[in-house]
Amino acid sequence: MGHTRRIPGLVAAAAAGALLLSACGGGTSEDESPGSAEGEADGGLTPVTLQLQWFAQGQFAGYYAALDQGYFEEEGLDVTIREGGADIVPQTVVADGQADYAIAWVPKALASREQGAGITSIAQIFQRSGTLQVSWADNPITTSADLAGKNVGNWGFGNEFELFAGMTEAGLDPAADVTLVQQAFDMSGLLAGDIDAAQAMTYNEYAQLLETVDPDTGELYTPEDFAVIDWNEEGTAMLQDSLWADSERLASDAEYQDTTEAFLRATIRGWIFARDNPEEAAAIVVEHGSQLGASHQLWMVNEVNKLIWPSPNGIGITDEAAWAQTVDISLGTANVDGATVLTAEPDEEAYTNEYIQAALDSLEGEDLDLVGEGFQPIEVELNEGGS
Repeated sequence: MGHTRRIPGLVAAAAAGALLLSACGGGTSEDESPGSAEGEADGGLTPVTLQLQWFAQGQFAGYYAALDQGYFEEEGLDVTIREGGADIVPQTVVADGQADYAIAWVPKALASREQGAGITSIAQIFQRSGTLQVSWADNPITTSADLAGKNVGNWGFGNEFELFAGMTEAGLDPAADVTLVQQAFDMSGLLAGDIDAAQAMTYNEYAQLLETVDPDTGELYTPEDFAVIDWNEEGTAMLQDSLWADSERLASDAEYQDTTEAFLRATIRGWIFARDNPEEAAAIVVEHGSQLGASHQLWMVNEVNKLIWPSPNGIGITDEAAWAQTVDISLGTANVDGATVLTAEPDEEAYTNEYIQAALDSLEGEDLDLVGEGFQPIEVELNEGGS
């Protein structure tokens, strides 16, 4: 079927939905004081602020579950989860002392660190990359080499380096061998036929396609309508959602060190809850103000679980090989302007497994599966528009 025929209203609706998502979110207001592990909240709990990198959604289900199920409180913590947005750089919020911890992609955070941000990765929650390039099945693009001569969408802002590394590995010059298209944070360009291969996260934009009605059939699109490039399979995946802390406080503040371990224990339990109770975890996120629909949220929790589990060394442990691959790509892959993410190898303080390993060790005596070796995702039925 010819996929250059798109209904304008459908494309406009997709774009409008993305704009609505970008504009909404009932998170903590920016003028609230940041959490501090050095003070105590009412009831003797230590106040802690976690800065997200985007709005409330299933991507962060483990943290919301830890809050909702009382895991943070059981660790003596009064946690505020602060939503992110397009104009918020979470790792900088921590570096500036406005939050205690933040979630950020590793290459972006390392770039901030190289520029002077005093931050250290304390837990690598996502073990795999969730980024895809999605094309239509009747014009399939399934490897980096297939991108030659195509209109290739990407979001920029540091999200493009897996794509650029893949093209470089395939012998393509991103500046000459493809036509790069600045993509909005939605799938309207692919739906309209303006983009041959669009950037998508498995847990978000890819679902947007499957929530859309095919004008040729009147039914929702299915995975069979699309082809994907998976950067994990291409060998250019980079580490994504990681927890970052203040390097100086980790080095000198014993109370912050204790709080970090306690925060990670609760976080581990939150993600185990999200793994074992995906429907309830999705509902918790909705209750915390997500603007995404219920079926979209469940899809997101399920797909995020796939990025976390199994965690062979225990959830949150940074795999040295995956870290090295992320650093190598950050050093060696240039964007269209010739710039690389990093100009020098990060020092040994860029990440530590000390606190997450201590948290895992302290949970060993409990009836918790810290690895998720037998994890099986559920089947999720998406509704139109993700409702």
